[in-house]
Amino acid sequence: MKFASIRIITADIKPLLAFYEKITGLPVIQYTEDFAEFHTPFFKLAIGSTRTLELFGGAHLATPASNRSVILEFQVDDVDAAYHNLEKYLGDNIVQTPTTMPWGNRSMLFHDTDGNLVNFFTPVTPGANEKVN
Repeated sequence: MKFASIRIITADIKPLLAFYEKITGLPVIQYTEDFAEFHTPFFKLAIGSTRTLELFGGAHLATPASNRSVILEFQVDDVDAAYHNLEKYLGDNIVQTPTTMPWGNRSMLFHDTDGNLVNFFTPVTPGANEKVN
């Protein structure tokens, strides 16, 4: 089995696409006005409008801007540099400034435009580096 993607369903696709394009530096690949992806070497981040839910059986299947249990995590080369580059853009959406966690990652946590939690992290201890390499 190969993990392929994570899909976020949103009621307003344009701001979310602009947000992920800004924070990741990746180009958005927009297939339709209701569906787009960001490609990383390891997985795809897909973003679909609520209209795409009709193709799966109805709008009742997912509720946009209501995630309370998933954190999207991106490993970055330097989380402190990422924080300084994005601090003004993220503004009040920053939940935690760069902090070294007990498991050896230095992490910053913030919300996207739909309120989903996003973590940028950099392994900073030998043990954390071993886990990701």
